[in-house]
Amino acid sequence: MTHHPALTPGRVAVVTGAASGIGLAAAIRFARMGLKVCLADLDGPALHEAAAGVAALAAGGKTDVRAVPTDVARLDDVQRLKQVAYETFGEVAVLMNNAGVGGGGKPWQDYDRFRRLIEVNLWGVIHGVQAFTEAMLAQDTPCAIVNTGSKQGITTPPGDAAYNVSKAGVKVVTEQLAHELRNVPGCKITAHLLIPGYTFTGMTARGTEKPAEAWTADQVVDMLIDSMGRGDFYILCPDNAVTREMDERRIQWAADDLIRNRPALSRWHPDFAEAFAAHMKGAAKP
Repeated sequence: MTHHPALTPGRVAVVTGAASGIGLAAAIRFARMGLKVCLADLDGPALHEAAAGVAALAAGGKTDVRAVPTDVARLDDVQRLKQVAYETFGEVAVLMNNAGVGGGGKPWQDYDRFRRLIEVNLWGVIHGVQAFTEAMLAQDTPCAIVNTGSKQGITTPPGDAAYNVSKAGVKVVTEQLAHELRNVPGCKITAHLLIPGYTFTGMTARGTEKPAEAWTADQVVDMLIDSMGRGDFYILCPDNAVTREMDERRIQWAADDLIRNRPALSRWHPDFAEAFAAHMKGAAKP
């Protein structure tokens, strides 16, 4: 298997939301691949314990790993993260804007929670892109920027408006980033939208046992590495209950709401229950 050229030993990865879940799994994988790693997350024992665990796997031990307390909702924190990464390691080959929080609520409720989700999930990605991209371009070396999105930012199921809005924004920002980078002469940076399925992490866990339907964070990172090597932009992960085909049909139905002038979120509208079920079975579209 061919790896993305940014994922080579001795190069540097910066991962936000790295104290747990997919971010920690990515930091561990990058260290095992020989990269130096900056782990960014809110300050606390979890971040420093994660960094110690990653350092135990890194080729250069503690010298190849930095824990950088960071609130990605604050631009100055992300700018400091960039400064630490460059002052310590001299470059950044992989930027993984992964930090996120969940639990938003309805459109007209939980204002403070709504605002916090947008600040972390969307502005955190924007801050990462704004802080790092020009410096990575100036390196003139193969690099990658990975932003963690969500299927909820594509099919936008009811009940969690703030999270859906934040992740829909991440999708758009990452698409725009990929296009703009593609049009920079000689650019060697690729952008990727990671779209996990149901993954057993601290955000999704409702107990200590992984549900049979869920993937592990390691499985998501496996797919991320493989897909980056193929040059994929959309990295749409299945899980143990939802196949790629099921995702494609759900995404197509969501897009067809606009094209066919159906009610918003018609997948969950009782008048369209039978038609959606038939669509998922591959029957003719209404």
